[in-house]
Amino acid sequence: MKAMVFHGPGQRAWEDVPDAALVEPTDAVVRVTAVTICGTDLHILKGDVPEVTPGRVLGHEAVGVVEQVGAAVTGIKPGDRVLVSCISGCGRCAYCRTGSYGQCRGGGGWVLGHLVDGTHAEYVRVPFADLSTHLLPDGVADADAVMLSDILPTAYEVGVRNGRVEPGQTVVVVGAGPIGLAAIETAKLYSPGRIVAVDLAAARLEAAKQFGADVVVDAGDDPEAVVAELTGGLGADVAIEAVGVPETFELCARLVRPGGRVANVGVHGRPATLHLEDLWIRNVTITTGLVDTVSTPDLLRMVTTGRLDASRFATHHFDLSDMDTAYDVFSRAGETGALKVVLTR
Repeated sequence: MKAMVFHGPGQRAWEDVPDAALVEPTDAVVRVTAVTICGTDLHILKGDVPEVTPGRVLGHEAVGVVEQVGAAVTGIKPGDRVLVSCISGCGRCAYCRTGSYGQCRGGGGWVLGHLVDGTHAEYVRVPFADLSTHLLPDGVADADAVMLSDILPTAYEVGVRNGRVEPGQTVVVVGAGPIGLAAIETAKLYSPGRIVAVDLAAARLEAAKQFGADVVVDAGDDPEAVVAELTGGLGADVAIEAVGVPETFELCARLVRPGGRVANVGVHGRPATLHLEDLWIRNVTITTGLVDTVSTPDLLRMVTTGRLDASRFATHHFDLSDMDTAYDVFSRAGETGALKVVLTR
């Protein structure tokens, strides 16, 4: 089968690899029909995730049709159309038993495209298939469903829910890429008083407006002053970091008011400075997190009933065989205007 393989920082190739196959009785093999590329895949290619070793098939988001299931799999069967979650949960360890699948100690967590071969391939082995897949209703298109593999539950759980967004509050989202836009989309579920989006790219700020941001601010135009003016000098109730570089994390810490919350979602490859000399007296809460995907069934129901619109995230569509071109377009989002690229066959 063909797959996108990581060969070290800055090196990737769409090439022949051995066919995906069952290894454990809890596995399924899924024929991939749609995938998308994540910012985390780009972090891997930059060398920011050293646990990913050369030879690994990339990708952790997919929709597909079940080809085979292991003897212990009871919830899905060959022919079923499923969403493949970015997180795998063993269902037995102390973390899984509380729904913290991202911290699984039984061989799961974020493993696809990280510790085992991932979804950017014609077929994928899905560990712990009963907990790591979701049956899809006929009315949800592949290109919409694949947004539920990662960006929507990640933004919702790690950004909006960790940030404890409440009605009437001022929420600032720093970074208007796919995760930031998903944070805007899901923050609206809680009726905040105002959503402010901060980014450097004009195209992404325009997208933030379309997704529901009330105010957009170029990161070079003193967002601290803008947020202070909007809030009577207090600052934001919640600042969601959706980039993953030191500058944006430190900006979020400056934007938040006393008693506010900073919810870090971005994947960081470099150290960021935590200015405790300023923050210790301000009662600021800072959260980090890897998505658990425990919210995926709820989000899927909202997409199915039209409460959430997953269709507008995809700006570029490719055939699965055009994986290398899709990576190039997504990696140059500032030039191409790409939000999410979707590859189908």
